[in-house]
Amino acid sequence: MTSGIPNIDIAPFRLGDAAARHTVAKKVDAASREIGFFTVSGHGVPTEEIDATMAMADRFFLLPEVEKLTIRQPAPQISRGYTPLAAEQLSAGLGEAAPPDLKELIDIGPIEIADDLYHTGPDAGDFFHPNIWPEKPAGFRATMEGYYRRMNGLADTLMEIFAVALGCPPDFFTPHLDRNISALRLICYPEQHAPPVPGQLRGGAHTDYGTLTILTADQAPGGLQARRRDGAWIDVMPSEGSFIVNIGDAMQIWTNDVWISTLHRVVNPPAHLASTARRISMPFFHQPNYDALIEPLPSCVPAGSSPRHPPMSFGAHWTRKWNASREVG
Repeated sequence: MTSGIPNIDIAPFRLGDAAARHTVAKKVDAASREIGFFTVSGHGVPTEEIDATMAMADRFFLLPEVEKLTIRQPAPQISRGYTPLAAEQLSAGLGEAAPPDLKELIDIGPIEIADDLYHTGPDAGDFFHPNIWPEKPAGFRATMEGYYRRMNGLADTLMEIFAVALGCPPDFFTPHLDRNISALRLICYPEQHAPPVPGQLRGGAHTDYGTLTILTADQAPGGLQARRRDGAWIDVMPSEGSFIVNIGDAMQIWTNDVWISTLHRVVNPPAHLASTARRISMPFFHQPNYDALIEPLPSCVPAGSSPRHPPMSFGAHWTRKWNASREVG
């Protein structure tokens, strides 16, 4: 446990009998109600693959800026390619004014896209825009495509756990996720050689848009914090080999606010360490199909009361929050 963030071994759900699966689901339900964050072990992703992917991301961010800019994000509304330092404000997705975040990043979207109307027609917009791959470092594309598939598979398992935790069939969410618009993001929080301006963080306070986020990061100072229900900010630091998982907006709406899409942020390192505290982070944002209708489950709406959220098209929700973070429109 890290500052009230529970660790949950999901191997019994993956490999065990019905009783073991329900035990895991109950633990996930409790964490999702209380804090909206937990860490998972027993996930089946080899440590060597995680380390190799992290090292590949690190090698890209160490390239000269002119080389990184060869895969620059093609337009503000397109979530692909490289975004240079201080070009995003996550807190703006919640309508909060703040300085830009002290990070640079690459966004990678779906990697296997069918040539049909759903994926290429006007309703698809830019949700399936082709990924933009750098020439260097060698092997970058293959490494990231493999890791994307691995995270998408783990997210499928977690969504089965979510379904069981909510009293639904294990495949309940599958029709909303079978053509998902999930994203792998590689982030570098560089050394800080000058003090941030007032209110400036590595990542401003925000909630994630989709169902869940799976995160791994190195142990450099200046990391993730989550806000508890009482308003206190707590550090979130996983044990070696585990992933951080947090609930996103879509699950909060599906559960009628029973589960929490928790506000979180990435803080600056202590001033005496700032000049050396370079940090690499790799969140996988699991996101439903763009046309998925997200609305409170009847089982989460108390008898005699109304749902706390109207039905929401996930694509419209994603677009609104993304555009705000990039000052689009």
